[in-house]
Order: sequence, then structure tokens, then C-alpha cells
Amino acid sequence: MAIRTEQDGWGLRGDSMQCAWCESKKATNASATCYWELPDGTRAIEIMSIPSVQCPDCGMEYQEETLVEEIEDQLMLIDTKPLPNTLTYKELMDIPRFLKKNYFKL
Repeated sequence: MAIRTEQDGWGLRGDSMQCAWCESKKATNASATCYWELPDGTRAIEIMSIPSVQCPDCGMEYQEETLVEEIEDQLMLIDTKPLPNTLTYKELMDIPRFLKKNYFKL
């Protein structure tokens, strides 16, 4: 679960898109740092360079739902005990999984 988002650089890719919050067409791809609670609830980790969307009209910065699900699934399918307190999105997603898919997901 994303519990806090911190700006880490906006509009890095510059692609215009529609904001999911205010429907502005000026939203752009960005990169953010988020703090994520591990599935077992033992601690939170900092994940840097997460692909995000930033809207200049309403000020929202968020991760799309599909990406949130990818992160949640990855955290369910890897050994989280040796995870460092800080890592990048790419480093997290490159960690080999124990299972091929999240069988707990409905």
C-alpha cells in the first residue's frame, strides 16, 4: 500500500495524458518516490523512481492502479526479509519471484 508520495522529478517523459482525478489533458508522466508497507506489516520501504502521473492543474501526483497492483504482487511473491530500506522500482521488479503469480488475488 502506498502510504506517502514524494516528488522526485516531474514530466521526465513529457507525454501528455488525462488526469484520473480532474480529467485535465495536461497530466504528464513523472517519476516519484513512495513509501510502501510490506505485506507482512513489519516495516515500510522506500521505492524510488516509480513511474507516476503528475497533473499541473489539480496538483495530484499518483501511480496508476495497474502499476500499484504490479508492486503489490511483486511484494507478495518475493522474499521481503532481505530487502533494503531503499531501492528503485526497477531493482524491486528485477528481484526473482518464488511463485509465478499471486494465487491469493481474486
